[in-house]
Amino acid sequence: MTNSRYDPLYVAFVYYFNVERDYFECHEVMEALWLEEGRDPLYQGLLQVAVGLHHHRNGNIDGGVKLLTAAIAKLDNREPLVLGINLAQLLADTKEHLAKLERHHEKAFPFRDLDISIVDPDLAQLVASFRPDADHGE
Repeated sequence: MTNSRYDPLYVAFVYYFNVERDYFECHEVMEALWLEEGRDPLYQGLLQVAVGLHHHRNGNIDGGVKLLTAAIAKLDNREPLVLGINLAQLLADTKEHLAKLERHHEKAFPFRDLDISIVDPDLAQLVASFRPDADHGE
């Protein structure tokens, strides 16, 4: 993975998001990358999507709304395809999830996972071959 254009922490993030559905671990690896890369708002927005889903899954509806709202603000008006993913699709799915979550107190909205659509075959291969127990630059 060292010759890849994708940071190992980013690959780990996508793996934990799409495969393990471990949004807390997504937060851990993306926060490390976000700090390492100079606090890029794009990375922070991706991190906030994961944390918002983590809050929703754990019954913290207000926390989920807050984090998903912040994520959308950081991810809106960006290139549709970035970092090997379809960011536009993730953004649309996040907006739909948030809209339902905001009405949760009126009509219960059960938790559901979101997917990050990978558009770069190289990234897809890196995610498929990812090993959680390996050192990923953390």
